[in-house]
Amino acid sequence: MECSDDEKDDIFENYTPKEVSRSLASNGTKFVDEVLNGQNEHCLENFRMDKHVFYKLCDILQARGLLRHTNRIKIEEQLAIFMFIIGHNLRTRAVQELFRYSGETISRHFNNVLNAIMAISFDFFQGAGPDSPPEVREDPRFYPYFKDCVGAVDGIHIPVMVGVDEQGPFRNKNGFLSQIVLAACSFDLKFHYVLAGWEGSAADLRVLNSALTRRNKLQVPEGKYYLVDAKYANIPCFIAPYHGFPYGLNEFGGGMHPQDAKELFNHRHSLLRSATDRTFGALKARFPILMSAPPYPLPTQVKLVVAACAIHNYIRGEKPDDWIFRMYEQEAALQLEDPMPPLEIEQLPVVNADPQGLDIPVDSEQLECTSQLRDSIAAEIWNDYIRDFSAI
Repeated sequence: MECSDDEKDDIFENYTPKEVSRSLASNGTKFVDEVLNGQNEHCLENFRMDKHVFYKLCDILQARGLLRHTNRIKIEEQLAIFMFIIGHNLRTRAVQELFRYSGETISRHFNNVLNAIMAISFDFFQGAGPDSPPEVREDPRFYPYFKDCVGAVDGIHIPVMVGVDEQGPFRNKNGFLSQIVLAACSFDLKFHYVLAGWEGSAADLRVLNSALTRRNKLQVPEGKYYLVDAKYANIPCFIAPYHGFPYGLNEFGGGMHPQDAKELFNHRHSLLRSATDRTFGALKARFPILMSAPPYPLPTQVKLVVAACAIHNYIRGEKPDDWIFRMYEQEAALQLEDPMPPLEIEQLPVVNADPQGLDIPVDSEQLECTSQLRDSIAAEIWNDYIRDFSAI
């Protein structure tokens, strides 16, 4: 067994999960064996997935030749080290104390597993298909109005750690260092596509433009579209809400009633687009390392985001009802009935994103067609709403 290395991470507070602190194993092998041979809840707590899901991922990585057993550390323990770090936001020193390996050994296996996950990450991202998602098709609030909608696109800021000379571009409008992560999400809490690594100061439309023009680009099926929020332009394949009208799940709370087609469209739009909030919420709940800036080189920080999203998708496919996903499933409290009588609603300011920031060719005729599509959806929703409301 190797001796512990002294690494300079004193500025970070180390946290050991309750399950570990109660019965600290004598070494990493014993700890992993205890978790994997114990109750399934222990695997969920420590390695962020069910036991059978964990073992299957080990088998996949081994079968693809991406990881192999060493004389002292089996693949299960290598994956456990990686999942333990990203699942509890632990620094190397805390993991050394638990697994009884040197900092060099911990770091080497962490990077080996990260690169292995990245090598198969494309297998876990499945783009949008041609059919209406069941979350749209089976909900009268959304179907048939959004029948061609395949998901929602949004960007979030993930904290980063960079050198002083690099901090300028990564400092976002709130003054924090971050990378922008743009994701296309399905309505069943999966990621269709993820682009990480853009500087926190970058314009949202510029990041979307990168996703649409790079070699590994975001693909939108012909005749389909994603929903986006107000910071993006209303352009072909991406339908934004109406500017200058209420938007958000709480805008019509407390017995309020939409006053015209655009308000009602924004309400339905926000209900659907909230899938991105739940998807990102589940991701960060499972992998809290994404909530703070880890002390790794920037390329590693970017890889971590993509790998976490890939594992998120893998777990969603293997165990769609695990406890974290259950927490973030769309709540039954979103009632089928639309809210009732009208009250004064403060309008949001009119701020138009400029589609000229896109490198892909978008002419005025295409923009007009996209605007007409949104208007037709809004009119259809409103007409049916008024008819149903009048029948009460």
